[in-house]
Amino acid sequence: MAIASIKEVAKLASVSVGTVSNVLNRPDAVSPATRERVLNAMNELGFVRNESARALRSGRTRTMGLVVLDVTNPFFTDVAKGVEAVAADNGMIVTLCNSDQDGPREHRYLHHLEEQRVQGILITPVERENERLEQIIERGTPVVLLDHRATRRNRCSVAVDDVLGGRLAAEHLLAQGHRRLGFVGGSWTISQVAERHKGAAQAVEAAAAAQAESAEAGSAGAPTLALIDVPSLSFASGRHAAERLATMPEPDRPTALFCANDLLALGLMQGLTAAGLRIPDDVALIGYDDIDYAGAAAVPLSSIRQPREELGRVAAELLLEEIDAGERHRHRQVLFDPELVIRDSSVRR
Repeated sequence: MAIASIKEVAKLASVSVGTVSNVLNRPDAVSPATRERVLNAMNELGFVRNESARALRSGRTRTMGLVVLDVTNPFFTDVAKGVEAVAADNGMIVTLCNSDQDGPREHRYLHHLEEQRVQGILITPVERENERLEQIIERGTPVVLLDHRATRRNRCSVAVDDVLGGRLAAEHLLAQGHRRLGFVGGSWTISQVAERHKGAAQAVEAAAAAQAESAEAGSAGAPTLALIDVPSLSFASGRHAAERLATMPEPDRPTALFCANDLLALGLMQGLTAAGLRIPDDVALIGYDDIDYAGAAAVPLSSIRQPREELGRVAAELLLEEIDAGERHRHRQVLFDPELVIRDSSVRR
């Protein structure tokens, strides 16, 4: 059966085609009684709006793009839920794209979204500087950086203070008496990884300086932060890092590990346990994001909590503000504070 046309709706409702068009696009311009009659006719005929035709006339779809680093990471699932909730409330849909931490793949998605004439783009970029994003902004498509700080004032961003988060994680491990710390992370083009490492390094440097000034300087070694580089922020990378750490001589192996995200930490936990190392007795662990699986792990995982859905909601709201206001929009950079969540994986018994 063919889909009913706008002319058939107008005929059944005894109104003009223009009135039906107003009901679809400018409902406030139509009286409530007429609007109800048109809507009843649409329901009776099973009318389905031709969104492609509308997009051709307006030059834009009712869609926003969302580009994330890793769609398998529950952190981004929760972020996407926040984005989708705002989009749904505003009659829009979300096109989700997974860059998989790959720059060329990210560029292909950005090109596709621009071709599709999305109203705006939310993105957690792979690289700190992205010429492709600059070009998109210059051509008039609003862009909001998500879980990533803006380095320029010509765009909005919503992020968490990852330097503070890294500092909180390392300070907690130092307070547990650990002196040989390790940071597990990569790729270094991802700003969140670099900033979390920076915060941890600041905490270790501050502890070493404080120790050097105290009477403890000669009684214990200064705290150190080893770097365990991994190719991606995945569970598998955590497993592979565990295999390397398990073969290290005990005097050289870090006694506490801060992971750039929870997936890495959970992979490490599984790998270290399989190698016969106990969590936290032999190696303490703390992750980042506080995904739901963190608290449900075999050894509940300490983590740095981010407001995941709130990040998505605020980013989507900023994007809609810019879409509505156009050149009158004032860009904002929203920064949330992270929270330390302490569980069994990092507490010495």
